[in-house]
Amino acid sequence: MNIYNEVNENLQFLISEVSMQLTNLQLYLKKPSHAVGKQILDRSGYFYNLRVRIQNTCSRIIADNKEPEHVNRKLKALDSIASNLTEIADLCGHCVSNIESENKNKYIYRKKYNDMLSDVKKQISKIELSIYDGNTQLALKIGQIDNKFRKINQTLQKKYIKKLSRKSSSKSAVNKLMTFVNVVNTLTQMGKILLNISETIISSNLGKPVSTQRYNSLNHSIKKWWGVPMDQVNVETIAETRSGSGISGITAHNLLDKSSDKKSAKKEVNKPNIYDAIFKEGEKKKLKEEKDKVENWHEIYPGLAPKIIDYQKQGNSASILIEHLSGYTYEKILLTESKALLDKTRKQLFKILKNIWKETYTPKRISAGFINQLNKRLDAVYSIHPEFIQLDSSICGHSMVNFDTLIKQAADFEDKYISAPFSVYIHGDLNVDNIIYDANEEKINFIDLHRSQYMDYIQDISVFMVSNYRLQVLDRPLRRRILETTLIFYSLTEQYAKKMDDNTFDIRLALGLARSFVTSTRFILDKTLAEAMYLRSRYLLESVLKTQPNQISKYKLPIKDIFTG
Repeated sequence: MNIYNEVNENLQFLISEVSMQLTNLQLYLKKPSHAVGKQILDRSGYFYNLRVRIQNTCSRIIADNKEPEHVNRKLKALDSIASNLTEIADLCGHCVSNIESENKNKYIYRKKYNDMLSDVKKQISKIELSIYDGNTQLALKIGQIDNKFRKINQTLQKKYIKKLSRKSSSKSAVNKLMTFVNVVNTLTQMGKILLNISETIISSNLGKPVSTQRYNSLNHSIKKWWGVPMDQVNVETIAETRSGSGISGITAHNLLDKSSDKKSAKKEVNKPNIYDAIFKEGEKKKLKEEKDKVENWHEIYPGLAPKIIDYQKQGNSASILIEHLSGYTYEKILLTESKALLDKTRKQLFKILKNIWKETYTPKRISAGFINQLNKRLDAVYSIHPEFIQLDSSICGHSMVNFDTLIKQAADFEDKYISAPFSVYIHGDLNVDNIIYDANEEKINFIDLHRSQYMDYIQDISVFMVSNYRLQVLDRPLRRRILETTLIFYSLTEQYAKKMDDNTFDIRLALGLARSFVTSTRFILDKTLAEAMYLRSRYLLESVLKTQPNQISKYKLPIKDIFTG
């Protein structure tokens, strides 16, 4: 017996009944009558019963835990589709109720109602085939109605709302137009529900949540690079970032061996669990920044940044397909690999940084504005750690200003006295997980480059050092290893600063570290670690503020005190 038979029977009834409800609404809108309106309103209980039967059946089969994951996934999709179909039926009743509450003699029929409802019925008729046959292309067509309806709605409302704003409009005319607007809004909601059904089916077919927009963008990028549709490669959701971007890993090893053009150069990547490309979708502004910054790196320091395979934009969203870089992140090497590999990675990283600083050196003084950067993120920090919000206090007769005041004092000090003697092109977010090292190629690569710019090189140094410290590792040998790495990195960069006659290196680094320690806590829920970082920031800011302007070049960063413990 087909596992879907019991569900399918009720789904067929539900689809048939919803289609009939839509037909009745077409009749009602053409010529409103109490009899047809009552028939529409009276059917709500029947739709609800069908929806509950489908829900109960799906829940029971899933709870039995006897079916494979793809079956359970489809059952969940069927449950969701039934719920959405019931919503469409409810909207039919809602539309009738609105008109019945008005004077039907003032109601005006418009042919557009009939056309839109015919479109809804047509798309509903495709649901069974698209879900049971796994027909993603058909599911996409179901979802396209949403965009069509929204455009109709925008055009008509723009036309008729102008009439509503006229002073000469009579009350009767206004009522007629308002009824029209309400009906079109209701039909547009049906289009949105069809989009939900479309995305439910596509997600079920692919085995992962995906919007039609993401599907279209990803499918376009995959076809452009590999020449095949999306269903012939493996797509795995890697993460949803804090900024809202969706990140997926693309694996197409079986296709790479068949390629004879530029793609064949990637054959050596044919290893299990290694992605061939990374797909990102999110806010257009941020992804456009990332694209532009990656292209800048290709010009400034070729080979350091990944290649951009495809970039698309649509409205306020965009997507980007980037080659996946082989190797390990600096974080993984630091925490899990041999000391020899860690030493090799650190040396290669510092060599690359010195080369970048040399190639991009600009003898123009620049202020990073570390404390102003901190201040911009302070609300986000306080929302996670309200305990950092304190009043002025006194300990054993020693007065302590609150953190906000301390920041203001530090910002004024930095603005007046602190700037870098030169600028270079920096990564902008040089965390340990944004650095990739390929031991086979002995090559460093950078990722997540949307904050790259000409800036004080201390920004990258401070971010890197704090990203080491904030690793939530309790194992003592590992903590010692992290500390050693941080101190060595400080020593190397300090030597570079002396070579460049940068005599404010330490005090700028103190401000950079103070900034990074606090701003990083907005991503840390561990109260003990967050407090330790906050206190280190306070300590650094207080030590800087104790420095007289004529002693700035003599300031010495208490590096061991800051990173021990």
